[in-house]
Amino acid sequence: MEKGRVIILVTKNTRDEGYRWSAHHKEQRMYRNLSSLKKKISLMQAKPQQKLNNFIPSENRVKIFADYREKGSNVIKELVELNAELEVEKLDADYILSSKVGVEFKTIADFCQSIIDGRLLEQVKFLKDNFERPLIIVEGDADIYSQRNIHPNAIRGMLATIAVSYGVPVLYTKNFKDTASLLHIIAKREQEGGGEFSMHPGKKAAGLKEMQEYVVSSFPSVGLLLAKELLKQFGSVKGIVNADASDLKKVEKIGEKIAKNIRDVLDSKYV
Repeated sequence: MEKGRVIILVTKNTRDEGYRWSAHHKEQRMYRNLSSLKKKISLMQAKPQQKLNNFIPSENRVKIFADYREKGSNVIKELVELNAELEVEKLDADYILSSKVGVEFKTIADFCQSIIDGRLLEQVKFLKDNFERPLIIVEGDADIYSQRNIHPNAIRGMLATIAVSYGVPVLYTKNFKDTASLLHIIAKREQEGGGEFSMHPGKKAAGLKEMQEYVVSSFPSVGLLLAKELLKQFGSVKGIVNADASDLKKVEKIGEKIAKNIRDVLDSKYV
């Protein structure tokens, strides 16, 4: 089909002239409507579609605190897809699911590496000292006993120490979706009945000593073990508050960074 030209002859001062102008105005109105419709479609395409999860009331969402080092991980992304209310903070555990449950998360490779470099037992001790219900989650479908040339008995011995000596359960997941689903369902079970919880870990204080330890352990990068050392060194919470950074650094395992962070919390104006 080729382009052509149409010539319409209209007799002046007849009914044909009226039909001609009526058709002309209808055509112009059609173009205006098409232009308006085009703009509306463009606006709809430019505006991102909201996910159905965004319409779920926030009071029905579970809250999960995640360590900032987990930011951008596939587990975090999957938790967002599951509509968890995520708070990313600097934590000494990888995830906090309630005031009682703290989680150390590792892939199989990282689990074995942490046995080699000695991190694992320190992390287990922290969980045990600071949470009523500590958990370790190990992710991966590879054979845990054939990693990094570690003798299988060394891995079995570590698993036995964690489970028997410290009483910390070790749970296994296949992939990041499995991990996120497990974290989500544990958090949901823990938070049934509502109520806010703090990212600050710690068992319920039974007396003055425990309350002092609880307060000091809330300082940045200070868990229960360091809190005890600080209280032994300075004698009271007030003594710690009055200590400058150089005095704080005299306590073993407190370097310049931790000392500065503690002073920043104590000295900075509340906004």
